[in-house]
Amino acid sequence: MLDHNKYMRRCLELAQLGMGFVSPNPMVGAVIVHNDRIIGEGYHQKYGQAHAEVNAVNNVQDKGLLSQSTIYVSLEPCAHYGKTPPCADLIIKHQIPNVIIGCRDPFDEVNGKGIEKLKAAGINVTVGVLEAECLELNKRFFTRIQKHRPYIILKWAQTEDGFFAPADNSQFWITGEESRKLVHQWRGEEDAILVGKNTALIDDPQLNVRYGQGKAPKRIVIDRRLELPKHLHLFDQSVETFVINEVKTEFDGKTKYISLEDFNYYVPQYILYQLYLQDIQSVIIEGGASTLAHFIKDGLWDEARVFTGSVTLKKGIQSPVIQGEVVSVNAVGKDTLRIIKPYVI
Repeated sequence: MLDHNKYMRRCLELAQLGMGFVSPNPMVGAVIVHNDRIIGEGYHQKYGQAHAEVNAVNNVQDKGLLSQSTIYVSLEPCAHYGKTPPCADLIIKHQIPNVIIGCRDPFDEVNGKGIEKLKAAGINVTVGVLEAECLELNKRFFTRIQKHRPYIILKWAQTEDGFFAPADNSQFWITGEESRKLVHQWRGEEDAILVGKNTALIDDPQLNVRYGQGKAPKRIVIDRRLELPKHLHLFDQSVETFVINEVKTEFDGKTKYISLEDFNYYVPQYILYQLYLQDIQSVIIEGGASTLAHFIKDGLWDEARVFTGSVTLKKGIQSPVIQGEVVSVNAVGKDTLRIIKPYVI
């Protein structure tokens, strides 16, 4: 009897390789097994290109073995024509008799239809192997599909005595080099980074991955009255940048100005819906303290990554206050990193 968990774990390992490259699609891995031996495997490598199942089938040298094999896939095979043909049709075409699926795909064009199509073709289908792990892998994709907004990661650093920055908003490094490198790695895994006007003005951040690997994320800045000077790094045209404001909606090269109808109420909600319309699947909010506090107050966050450095300030701008479940506490160099998630109601 095949060890379903073992092969699904391999699907998850493969799927993870697509992190940062497949959005707004989900990360998916597929493994094809014949006589308890992997004969083909693949993952979705880049948005718009072949899906995991296609790459796994193409990886099989002897296609004649497919009709005697089992395919494992971390997410329900698609049943519709998008940028690529349906993967369910590919499985049926090659007469693969057994399909083991990690979790269903909540996207309306799929959501059970791939499973139904496979079963209608006489294929044995098993759903729910390592389901929790498969759901966790694509939490960004599922959030966007089900909540019509990006997955939101709050990130900040605070001093040992609970301050976010000096009172005069001057630059002050709280964390060490190891933490800064980790943050750049995170940036390469997400679609976009968001900061407020004051952070952009004081820090003039590049918001790139120069200390890490991966693609540069899109940048988002909230500048209600368009008061930021154009010499800032945010306007260097190096990457797509969204300026959320109340003045205008227009494009200037890679800088896109998006005007909100109302800048007095529900601003975080309006911002996230606009980003959803731009196919942005995940956002790291890196500050400032006021911007972070607005998203916390409205409950618009999915996880918080909070560094605590070993330095103290004694006075200054207080760090955001957040309530949630601390799911992990780890040392990063001399700093402490807490990962917090909202309480499950």
